[in-house]
Amino acid sequence: MDQSKESNRRIVLASRPVGAPVEENFRLESVPVPTPGEGEVLLRTVYLSLDPYMRGRMSDAPSYADPVAVDEVMVGATVCRVEVSRHPDFSEGEWVLAYSGWQDYALSDGTGLSRLGKHPENPSHALGIMGMPGFTAYMGLLDIGQPKSGETLVVAAATGPVGGTVGQIGKLKGCRVVGIAGGPEKCRHATEGLGFHACLDHKAPDFAEQLRKACPDGIDVYYENVGGKVFDAVLPLLNTRARVPVCGLISQYNATRLPDGPDRLSLLMRTILTKRLTVRGFIIFDDYGHRYDEFAREMSQWLSLGKIQYREQLVDDLERAPEAFMGMLQGRNFGKLVVRV
Repeated sequence: MDQSKESNRRIVLASRPVGAPVEENFRLESVPVPTPGEGEVLLRTVYLSLDPYMRGRMSDAPSYADPVAVDEVMVGATVCRVEVSRHPDFSEGEWVLAYSGWQDYALSDGTGLSRLGKHPENPSHALGIMGMPGFTAYMGLLDIGQPKSGETLVVAAATGPVGGTVGQIGKLKGCRVVGIAGGPEKCRHATEGLGFHACLDHKAPDFAEQLRKACPDGIDVYYENVGGKVFDAVLPLLNTRARVPVCGLISQYNATRLPDGPDRLSLLMRTILTKRLTVRGFIIFDDYGHRYDEFAREMSQWLSLGKIQYREQLVDDLERAPEAFMGMLQGRNFGKLVVRV
């Protein structure tokens, strides 16, 4: 269904999921388009970003950010046009990066909006390679991972918007880059499209052995996006003083209990101690927001020179957002997932 000037479609959290989200956890509503007051703008959503962190926001478990309240609009970064402006700093027709969530329209007093200009060349890139995923890849790898020429970098979720960028930056820094992805098509894209030295299918029954053979000198930097059995295979291969930026744990987001098998905590802690590992989680804008301009300058240059490749998967229509989101959590997306609202 197309956007309407009279009706604001919005997708709200109908109930909290237990395990993997299902359709019943979302509800499509239609309400009147809000009217901006003095000092406000009316934003019309053009692109909506879908990202794994949203699964955590659907839960009321303690985390780094408040959960989405039941019956409230699902959170999400958006690229919007200013439809009506009663704000002195914004003009109608201007493109902005916002955080207005899963809906057609939203009001803003200008707080937190980032200008993208009147005619941005690739406005949706502000949600991907030039936005949170690209920034996450850049700072997590370079500040925490600190890759050095000749080292081995292993990247989980290697064809996602973060992992794919991590691997390419690692190559620019002179690393041997080994990706981990789900399925032969994604692995082929990592090597042929992104230039990884190797990419392994984590679904293969002998995945751990394949990883060992692909990393004959061990692993110096492991960029963690997945957790679970992938990390189990990585852990014994980590070299002394290896660095592990922890960006995400998508294999565990739908878990309702601890994984089967022996308690691995003692093994993990002993390895951290004996190999003097650096394992550090980070929240990109909380920890590195003040360095965004540094990232934007360098990434813009890499893109203009063709040194970084970027893949985007567009899904048309806001009403398909829940289905696309659930598929992403199962690894069915290929590249940065964006809804063209």
